[in-house]
Amino acid sequence: MSSSSRPEPETVPINCRDFEALARARMERSAYDYYAGGAEDERTLAANEAGFAQLALRPRMLAGTEQVDTSVDLLGHTLALPVALAPTAFNKLGHPDGEIAAARAAGAAGTFMCCSTIASTPLEDIAAAATGPLFFQLYVYRDRAVTTDLVRRAEAAGYRALVLTVDTPRLGRRERDARNAFTLPPDVGIRNLERYGTTDALRWANTSSFTAYVHNLLDGSLTWESVDWLRSITRLPILIKGILTAEDAELCIQHGAAGIVVSNHGGRQLDGAIATIDALPEIAAQVAGRVPLLLDGGIRRGTDVFKALALGAKAVLIGRPYLWALAAAGQDGVSQVLSMLRAELELTMALAGCKRVDEISRSFVVRR
Repeated sequence: MSSSSRPEPETVPINCRDFEALARARMERSAYDYYAGGAEDERTLAANEAGFAQLALRPRMLAGTEQVDTSVDLLGHTLALPVALAPTAFNKLGHPDGEIAAARAAGAAGTFMCCSTIASTPLEDIAAAATGPLFFQLYVYRDRAVTTDLVRRAEAAGYRALVLTVDTPRLGRRERDARNAFTLPPDVGIRNLERYGTTDALRWANTSSFTAYVHNLLDGSLTWESVDWLRSITRLPILIKGILTAEDAELCIQHGAAGIVVSNHGGRQLDGAIATIDALPEIAAQVAGRVPLLLDGGIRRGTDVFKALALGAKAVLIGRPYLWALAAAGQDGVSQVLSMLRAELELTMALAGCKRVDEISRSFVVRR
């Protein structure tokens, strides 16, 4: 390769954060802001990342960590690393291959993808292309027949679990989208809902806002009995996503949840809500290993993954890091992000003194 054909050093990503600048340069401003933005003053968005910086590691020496194993068992699946892809809407805003590229990258890395109800690719098409396990994130619609049919479709397509999002009785005030008057481009839509023939399900793309869509179509009256109803219509394990308190974690278990996702929706719902890494310890203490805990929000480094595992998570989910990588380089980009996080986690484990994921404990973390 001649010197003139070599990429400039600053364009070659060497960690997850490097993909964001590449994505920003390639994406329409309003689409970038849709991915990047949080609610109101974005304090919770910032706190998700800042919370990890407030934790220091307490490494142990002479632990024989020349070789480390990052694999983990989750709900009967052996994952090569405790990092998976969070449910994120409209992956095709970043890349034409959208959710299919992300699912293939997750499978190639030996982990799973959680596909969004608000995907820009039908759930069946994602499943047909996937090479690893898939979970399906579910919103409950006012029309329960639509919700039931989504569950049946996920079951028929081979999804392994449902992830019920419970933190969206209304949509948080996402001011970047309001300033941009954000709407979907003509070639991106809510493909999982097209078959139901409901004009309202898709109309926001051209004539309304996503806030109006959520208000009009999603069921804002959900209670814990809604979890019981969902359990009654499926045999798939149900994880509940959007939990930030020990009290609600206990209710999840009482209502039959197979797992809990500690999440504040990436800082996109209640601005000022607790950071997920700060919420995790009290939830882990309450749950005491009865069901697995997952965490999303603010994961940018392998050290962040390690800290989350030390405080009680079984695995973590990444959202924006994989979206930036998808926008920058498609499937290869998502593969690179997962590889980077695995390599960083391996290094953190080796330097901290853990040969296996199950050796990571609270004793390795202290608040600064």
